[in-house]
Amino acid sequence: MSPQSHLDRLSSVDASFLSNESSSSHMHVGAVLIFEGPPPRYEDFLEHVSSRLELVPRFRQKLVFPPFEAGRPLWADDHAFNLSYHVRHTALPSPGSEGQLRRLTGRVFSQALDRSKPLWELWLVQGLERNRFALLSKTHHALVDGVAGVDISTVLFDVKPVPEPAEAEQEWLPNPEPSTVELLARGVADVASVPLKAAERLAAAVQHPEAAARRVGEGLEALSEVAWNFANPAPDVPLNVEIGTHRRFIWARSELATFKRIKDALGGTVNDVVLAVVTGALRKWLDRRGIRTEGLELRALVPVSIRAEDERGQLGNRIAAMRGPLPVYVEDPVRRLQVVREAMGELKQSKQALGAEVISRFNDFAPPTLLAQASRINFSTRLFNLIVTNVPGPQIPLYVLGRELEEVFPVAFLPENHALAIAIMSYNGRINFGLLADYDAMEDVEKISEGITASLDELLAAAKEAEPEAEATEPAEAPAG
Repeated sequence: MSPQSHLDRLSSVDASFLSNESSSSHMHVGAVLIFEGPPPRYEDFLEHVSSRLELVPRFRQKLVFPPFEAGRPLWADDHAFNLSYHVRHTALPSPGSEGQLRRLTGRVFSQALDRSKPLWELWLVQGLERNRFALLSKTHHALVDGVAGVDISTVLFDVKPVPEPAEAEQEWLPNPEPSTVELLARGVADVASVPLKAAERLAAAVQHPEAAARRVGEGLEALSEVAWNFANPAPDVPLNVEIGTHRRFIWARSELATFKRIKDALGGTVNDVVLAVVTGALRKWLDRRGIRTEGLELRALVPVSIRAEDERGQLGNRIAAMRGPLPVYVEDPVRRLQVVREAMGELKQSKQALGAEVISRFNDFAPPTLLAQASRINFSTRLFNLIVTNVPGPQIPLYVLGRELEEVFPVAFLPENHALAIAIMSYNGRINFGLLADYDAMEDVEKISEGITASLDELLAAAKEAEPEAEATEPAEAPAG
């Protein structure tokens, strides 16, 4: 785990999630985690979380803001940190159905996190039917991205049913609270460092002119692709309406082997199949709403991790956003997968992700007011209709206090004027969809969940038909000897 120091400054990407938060658009993410067996006692679970906190110091830090907007916010040790505030305990009323758990999740994710405290909550939920319990994790996106979130969540988990004994934590002593003068001085130093950083880059360009010219050329090409997206806005559909503060949450289950079978028989990657399934579900939903899909192509914001291998386990955001086409105009499911596959192939060859990174680098030099304006553009409805994020999870069983984690349903976030976000996560042979929706605009969100299952079934049927043909065209093995 990388150092997470007192008075670390937020990156421009991390700060952008704060800038984009409003009373109706909450920038926290998380998951519903379902475990087998009876729940642990709250006191035992609290002690378990406490024993792992030294591995994630950021979870005991809160935001502090330099006066006069002199620089981006910083993380500071919270002298009033109280673990029992962040780790909460509740129970479902009888019969403890999954529907009740989904409604509870919607209510929990309808409430913004308190910015005067560390930006996370963890709910222990008992009373789930079939002798199970759940954890609801909720963390502000300024603190963690999807890939890092998988790494951080495993801090609580063991890979064996018998938990590893935790070493006794030394008493945590928070650093002194920063004074207004210290925060202002750090902000001024941050602003003063901008010319120095620019000079360092200029010096590097002078020393390596060919490499610098190549980077400039690639950057301009990348920015032109981002500009093209603004000039060609996403279509106007009921997914992009004014949203309120309340949320619905629903999920869909599937098996990772099903997606692999489809991509082996029909081509593409698992992610291509995921996007094709989502596209099919949205087509069915639009049809139910009486919206013509002929010639209609939705656009999804697809976050892509640019986190290097040596950065795994670090908090903060290392993501770039690409706008992926969702061809709801294609009726045939196999052809739909082919179109998605071709479009994603072209997208990977494009400079979209680089363009987002170039803008991110510029934002590192921007003052907070300008950064806030620029970051809002990134979530404009001109750019995309909904978020679709796919996070690979561990493919081994995990345990908390001896209870096995059975399923994970990820929860994304809703930017302003976006009524639906779909998050997908694989874990231990399963791949599950979590659909977060505005409560009023998407009262029929369960139809999209049903559409995911139906679209997957269509592709699986097509894959089964294609498999004998694929086997028949395989070259025969040469005879031995």
